[in-house]
Amino acid sequence: MNQSALIRPDWTPATIALMVLGFVVFWPLGLAMLAYILFGERLRGFKRDANDRADRIFAGCRRAGRRYNTHFTTGNVAFDDWRKAELERLEEERRKLDEMREEFDNYVRELRRAKDQEEFDRFMRERRNNSSGSGQNPVVDL
Repeated sequence: MNQSALIRPDWTPATIALMVLGFVVFWPLGLAMLAYILFGERLRGFKRDANDRADRIFAGCRRAGRRYNTHFTTGNVAFDDWRKAELERLEEERRKLDEMREEFDNYVRELRRAKDQEEFDRFMRERRNNSSGSGQNPVVDL
């Protein structure tokens, strides 16, 4: 078992021990661990959304910075032409990488959706089989 599986946002012996130890050492640490246990699964989505927003903001800054820096010349026409061509090539590579990352994010999102759908369908099949096998209607508590 690796460490990432040992300390996951769930009620495992390791997370409970860390929470208790956190309360003993300094109560905000215990409170932080409790929040991680309860809301840790939501942090992944929050982190991904925050990273995407930051990437979009800084991509705009990079584009603005490149436009600003291209106004300066060294005085050597050959070098300036080479630099301009290299910057354009790098920009094209970055665009391709951004597109590939977006495609991969979409693929992973679709894979998760398919896995969730399969788990839900399996649950519904088992539920139907259990209710039809027992001969009684299940009571639904809302």
